[in-house]
Amino acid sequence: MKKILVLGAGAMGSAFTVPCIDNKNNVTLVGTHIEDEIISKITSKNNLHPGLKCHLDQSLKIEKFENLSKIFKQKPDLIVVGVSSKGIDWAGNEIAKYYIESTPILLLTKGLTLIDNQIKTLSVKLKKILSKKGLKKINISVVKGPCLAQGLANKIRTSVVIANENISIAKTIGKIISTNYYSIEYSKDVVGVEVCAAIKNIYSMLIGAAEGLSSSTANIDVKRKNYLNTAASLLKKSISEMVYLTTYFKGKEKTVYGLAGLGDLYVSALGGRNSRMGKYLGDGLAYNKAKKDFMSNDTIEAGELVLEIGPKILKEFDKNKIPLMTNLIESICHNKKLDINW
Repeated sequence: MKKILVLGAGAMGSAFTVPCIDNKNNVTLVGTHIEDEIISKITSKNNLHPGLKCHLDQSLKIEKFENLSKIFKQKPDLIVVGVSSKGIDWAGNEIAKYYIESTPILLLTKGLTLIDNQIKTLSVKLKKILSKKGLKKINISVVKGPCLAQGLANKIRTSVVIANENISIAKTIGKIISTNYYSIEYSKDVVGVEVCAAIKNIYSMLIGAAEGLSSSTANIDVKRKNYLNTAASLLKKSISEMVYLTTYFKGKEKTVYGLAGLGDLYVSALGGRNSRMGKYLGDGLAYNKAKKDFMSNDTIEAGELVLEIGPKILKEFDKNKIPLMTNLIESICHNKKLDINW
């Protein structure tokens, strides 16, 4: 039995506790400094998570942020970071206060960021934060793939990939958290896995826009019944652009066709928040209006990623190589109607 600390009580962090507990681990879920309310709701309602709409295991220890230092004193065997991409700075600074060097860290969070005006992965950012605090032996793995939180929380069969340049570390973590419904694959391609997991949100938004983009002359009913031709075209073009971008950042092409790429894109395009936002954009709404009117309480990962790195991509990348991404970036950053250059 291992001691696992999961930092972040959102949907994915909380859902991740389910296979960890089922694999006979001692698991503690700690909310961030802005999650006291959600922690109170969970504990007051017999571990019913308001976002997941299901009960978490009764053996799960659930703590507010104020008790984080106490949990670290128990020397967890695995630290799982399940905060939002915007919370990585905060999480890194908090972990640095208590981190015992070489303790495995597993990063659930998906995204990319700018560091010194260069696009970098979140594991690089987290390592940089810890290094600045004087820590040297930092052990970070990432887990990505087609995993919707509610499905995992309900023990739906799920496959993900854990990446670490030292594959033996990835496999050690896999043994700790895998179950008969939560299967693990392994990769040394940390960059490729992280890039795919991040940019697939952008492409799932584009695929989500397929219905509205399917015709400039057909009526709504016809488009609703026949948009799949367009969705398939967008899927193919999306994969091509993902290959270009992944290899541009020194990831491997084959990673795009794996769980972190094609697998995650499929799930997100069919049922994620990014795809839903794409539907509004395809219908002709500008991003800001769609966000305000229909998804004001939702985190739109693709939107946040575009606003973070989009201007740099528009300035420095060959638009002919990534026309779909370019069109979406221009739409979101300039808050204008989405128009695809077919």
